[in-house]
Amino acid sequence: MLNTLKRIAKDLLAVTWIRRIYEAVNRIFLETFGSSRIFTHLFFFVNFLTFNREQGAVLRGRRDYYRNKNRDRVTHVELRRNIHRLEKALIMRPRREIFARDYITETVEFYEQAARQCRTAPATMDQAEMSWAHDVLSEYFAAVTGSDPAIDQARTRFATAGYDAEPGSMLPHPKQQLSDVSYDDLEKLMRQRRSVRWFTQERVDRDKIDKALLLARQAPTACNRLPYEFRIFDDPDLAKEIAGIPFGTAGYAENVPAIAVLVGKLESYFSPRDRHAIYVDSSLAAMQFMLGLEAQGLSSCVINWPDFEPLEAKMQKRLSLGLSDRVVMLIAFGEADPDGKVPFSAKKELDTFRRYN
Repeated sequence: MLNTLKRIAKDLLAVTWIRRIYEAVNRIFLETFGSSRIFTHLFFFVNFLTFNREQGAVLRGRRDYYRNKNRDRVTHVELRRNIHRLEKALIMRPRREIFARDYITETVEFYEQAARQCRTAPATMDQAEMSWAHDVLSEYFAAVTGSDPAIDQARTRFATAGYDAEPGSMLPHPKQQLSDVSYDDLEKLMRQRRSVRWFTQERVDRDKIDKALLLARQAPTACNRLPYEFRIFDDPDLAKEIAGIPFGTAGYAENVPAIAVLVGKLESYFSPRDRHAIYVDSSLAAMQFMLGLEAQGLSSCVINWPDFEPLEAKMQKRLSLGLSDRVVMLIAFGEADPDGKVPFSAKKELDTFRRYN
């Protein structure tokens, strides 16, 4: 017994020294290559595979952005972006007599492409998107009072684009100030929502899922692109299979009755400067989705998705994702098991994360 204890103590001492040596070498390495952008560039030049998937996704997304411009699609992201730019121009104070001159021709070209699709295959495009574009462009040409050759030509092309629609109500408007939701009610909902890992095996009502998704889409996104998809798996066997792919679900993946895979669409961007927008926009939508579930009596748990090549490849194959599709996170959801527990998860005090000016 004494010899066993001595051997265990010796092994623990060896592990401690190995950890200390590793940390010391790691710190020297990080202090060296993390000290300047030049050294950092040299490191990643040698270790080029570290972010290879993300780099490939960004480049493929840019390629697909330009390819898609000549294809029929359910949603035209370039049209959405420019129409939203016009919306923001319309609400400027004071508003100039002539504005948006540098991109109105391009916007009408996008509109003409969408109008052609609506004439030839109306069922293949989001009609609400087209109505919104029509309303905003109509408002724009009515608002521009000055004479300009480029705008005059764009006005003529818009009028002859061949999309017949009555003027609608999808226009800039004063924000409604009154709310029936009190701060106390909202705080109660926020505090009630916890990361639940133990669920009953009741099938989740799809109407509730769709209602939560309608709230998710209300989250703000850069230029109103909504550059994401929610891949929903509510078949119990499929949900458990997908839940078992990421790290961090060992021990409870078999208990997940439904799961959403939130996928960012890099094909929504023509420039690498926007490559991180999918993560920001998707995360905003994810929170509203989870609150929408919570408000209907359903619980949820965010599952982290690290950039780890073996799992990336596995998920890409399982979901038939394109290279420009990036998994942002997974969200397990369902009815909470009343006998299950959740961690306390103490939050930081306000003074630790809030700074003014």
